[in-house]
Amino acid sequence: MANLYHLLFYSLIILSNFLPSHQYQFATTPPLPVLPLPSYSQLKWQQREIIFFHHFGVNTFTNSEWGTGKESPKIFNPTGLNTTQWVDVAVQTGVSLSILTAKHHDGFCLWPSKYTDHSVIGSPLQHGHGDVVKEFANAARAGGVDIGLYLSPWDRHDFRYGKTIAYNEYYMAQLQELLKKYGSVSEIWFDGAKGPNAPNMSYYFNDWFSMVGELQSTINIFSDAGPGVRWVGNERGFAGSTCWSTINRTSLSIGNASIVDYLTTGDPKGTDWLPAECDVSIRPGWFWHKTESPKKLSELLHIYYNSVGRNCVMLLNVPPNTTGLISQNDIQRLKEFKAAIDTIFSKNLAESCLVKASSVRGGQESGFGPEQVLDNDHLWTYWAPDNNIKKEHWIELTAANEGVRFNVVRIQEAIGLGQRIKMHEVYVDGKRVAKGTTVGYKKLHRLENGVVSGHRVRIRVISLKEVPLISSVGLHFDPFWNPVGR
Repeated sequence: MANLYHLLFYSLIILSNFLPSHQYQFATTPPLPVLPLPSYSQLKWQQREIIFFHHFGVNTFTNSEWGTGKESPKIFNPTGLNTTQWVDVAVQTGVSLSILTAKHHDGFCLWPSKYTDHSVIGSPLQHGHGDVVKEFANAARAGGVDIGLYLSPWDRHDFRYGKTIAYNEYYMAQLQELLKKYGSVSEIWFDGAKGPNAPNMSYYFNDWFSMVGELQSTINIFSDAGPGVRWVGNERGFAGSTCWSTINRTSLSIGNASIVDYLTTGDPKGTDWLPAECDVSIRPGWFWHKTESPKKLSELLHIYYNSVGRNCVMLLNVPPNTTGLISQNDIQRLKEFKAAIDTIFSKNLAESCLVKASSVRGGQESGFGPEQVLDNDHLWTYWAPDNNIKKEHWIELTAANEGVRFNVVRIQEAIGLGQRIKMHEVYVDGKRVAKGTTVGYKKLHRLENGVVSGHRVRIRVISLKEVPLISSVGLHFDPFWNPVGR
């Protein structure tokens, strides 16, 4: 019996050498994602925040918004065309993607398509040898700006329009031209705009989308129904106060006015990641008109807070004039806009605060502590609480003796792991100063009552899909914000 005990004893010693040491602790794993998730291209798009649209074509020379399709190509004569200037304006504004109307509803093509003569071929531009798309793409590539293209489905000129098979073949042929000849395209824009008297026409959108994906796999496809980016539902540049990046694509159709509200808010139960893009023009019209002027700075900032500040990307149209240049008054307003955004957000007053949270996943040394909301990574480092979704989750900033004075609160979720927050509130020294629903990539609260001063700022998550993952928090001062009656 003694020999048996010795045998068991030594066997346990040998076995213990193969077991993990109790003194070694593995890193705390990240929490499970909440599906659906964004693609790489969608994440890159979201981080751009502001992108440009350039409406340019025969309408620029006829002082109209929707051309008839009967315009002579000879009227398209931008004698000082300089797409490098467009790109320089984008760079100076901090914009990394610009979209060009390669063809608008009038059917006039800004490139020498071999499938029609209703294009720059028939214009005086470089004696019929011009190619605006090529010049735009080359200038953008040289300036480090990505490009997008808009190819209008509605074509008021081409004889094939209304003949389903023939026109869809024509349209797909032009898609191939654009996506094969001009290098990488980051976004392609489709819409369902069509006049009430337009011929009945069925667009083969799914075929188009498949062709686009085959030719350029990392491209984002914009339309009412995605599949990469969705329309926000209006042309004012405003998202809903609730705006989910998730939605059900099976409920969407292009050109369907009955789904506008659904597009504006998204769906917390959505099975598809399809974030919204907010399109708006810097001027009243989409094409350049001599009698129009750019929006006031206060208007642009208001749009910014209601687009970028509501989990969307702001698509700002900046139309070139008849010379082929962006007008100086538009450039001046864009410089003011960029300077204002830099003034507001270049300094985060929260960085001088102490930060604590209701709980931390894996404990204080796990890498998921509340200090993660104050670093420079607004996507992949984040505060994560414990997994109890039934308890209240909060994060609190405490200022030094003199307190902190601000009128903008910024909150960002780690959307790479899904969108989670349904409802939240912001308190300063125990008094609620803001409340909201969704957060997503970025939520900006421009405080309704103006500037507040205090020592403790607490963000409470009061309704959620799953435990919140907050990647960044900011307290900012906006000197341009003057609430009515204050």
